[in-house]
Amino acid sequence: MTQSRFNLALISALSLAVLTGCGGGSTANTDNTQIPVPTTIDWSEGVFEPSTSFAQQCQALNEKHWLRSWSNETYLWYDEIIDRDPALTDSVADYFQLLKTKEITESGANKDNFHSSLPTAEWEAQSQSGVSFGYGFKLKIISATAPRQAVISYTETNTPASNANLSRGFEVLEVDGVDFVNASTQADVDILNAGLSPRESGKTTNFTFKDIETSEVREVTLTAQSITSQPVTNVKTLANSSVGYFQFNSHNAIAEKPLYDAFNTLKNSNITDLIIDIRYNGGGFLQMASQVSYMIAGAANTNNKIFERTIFNDQHPTFNPVTGQRLEPVMFTDEFIGFADNPGLTPGTPLPSLNLERVYLLTTSNTCSASEAIINGLQGIDIEVIQIGAGTCGKPYGFYPADNCNTTYFTIQFTGENNKGFGEYSDGFAPQNTVNNERLPVRVAGCAVADDFSHQLGDPNEALLAAALNYRETQSCPTATSTASQQGFAPALLADTPAVIDTRASTFAQQNKILPQAKNR
Repeated sequence: MTQSRFNLALISALSLAVLTGCGGGSTANTDNTQIPVPTTIDWSEGVFEPSTSFAQQCQALNEKHWLRSWSNETYLWYDEIIDRDPALTDSVADYFQLLKTKEITESGANKDNFHSSLPTAEWEAQSQSGVSFGYGFKLKIISATAPRQAVISYTETNTPASNANLSRGFEVLEVDGVDFVNASTQADVDILNAGLSPRESGKTTNFTFKDIETSEVREVTLTAQSITSQPVTNVKTLANSSVGYFQFNSHNAIAEKPLYDAFNTLKNSNITDLIIDIRYNGGGFLQMASQVSYMIAGAANTNNKIFERTIFNDQHPTFNPVTGQRLEPVMFTDEFIGFADNPGLTPGTPLPSLNLERVYLLTTSNTCSASEAIINGLQGIDIEVIQIGAGTCGKPYGFYPADNCNTTYFTIQFTGENNKGFGEYSDGFAPQNTVNNERLPVRVAGCAVADDFSHQLGDPNEALLAAALNYRETQSCPTATSTASQQGFAPALLADTPAVIDTRASTFAQQNKILPQAKNR
């Protein structure tokens, strides 16, 4: 069963309703007459005007009131927000950061770590075409505070990083002359963040790297540019062509056609087992996760079964507060949708399927949201999921990206349950033999294995992939190690020093389950 035609119709309808651009102190009525935008707005605690009263009215106070009302209408934990007078907060961005819960989970983690925003143009470029600013390397930050540790996890082809012969396993030592490992002042860490997270093309940054295998130290100068990600790579067969493998990095719009091609290739290879490497996949389109799950399990296992039932806050038990549509579950999707502007295949084309009863998933703490939905969705229909690696990040939540005045906001609006009614994995999923875990994850069959930066992804000798291949033959695991450390590195120490972060916020925005609203994806 599929929902793609319904969702495409929904996308088209919403596209007509979305306002674009902002300007001045008035907004246009349907007859093009100008409606004055108020410069002062009365605030009463607990009293909310409809968010539509302030939408696309691009003065700071009106934008804050739109955020306040929109959060009250759609935020999953709306009743845990402290209602504050918007006029008393300096900026729109500062006010947005106040519009979230401060509660913690049973294990002591923040309940909401996923509150973020991006310039709308930047978000549309990332989600629709996979384009972002950078150098072409994906960095794994093992420790964000001194003594810091960060290593390249993979590089994109034909980028400054790959052209400089950088690859998985190069550790960061310096950025623009600042000691990455030991920098202790905020000024130095600001230099690190600016160099590692460029906000525009043309920024030139000097790096010093060390190859963790050979200890070779290399100094390179990289110039940031628009980087087009490759969300699906390394499609291959292993173990005498009986096992399929591919690396799946993002549920973004341009991943749909490569996923279709990957499953077609592996189907034609007559594989009997599948390993999907989602260790760095932070999420994206929820319905793409349902497509992947269908292509794993096939029609007989998924027909008329729910992939995920979306649940909004208690003000909206029947109708979707964003679209106005009656709430319907996301089913396992068996046809091509066409998420991208140029999808490469006709929407409605049937998807290939492998008709498997089990799947191996390689995971780390960077495996989030829509990727976790694959685990939960398949477990809901009794497909055996074997998890190899580290525990996932724990994000059973999602949102509709919402544009207002050229900023797209991401705020948690729904959670989800699988076909069996289960959906509480806010501490993630973890292999059954995971040790030294202070969280309370949902345990899954498989093996706890530390990420291995001494081998390239897709190498059968890389620790996670090797463990999956071994488990397939022996149903046994290597000796469990703390997955808080990574192969080639000592466990990170904690220190009271400024943290290195991705200041572009795109990481947080992408680590989520997304439902479509127009093309603001």
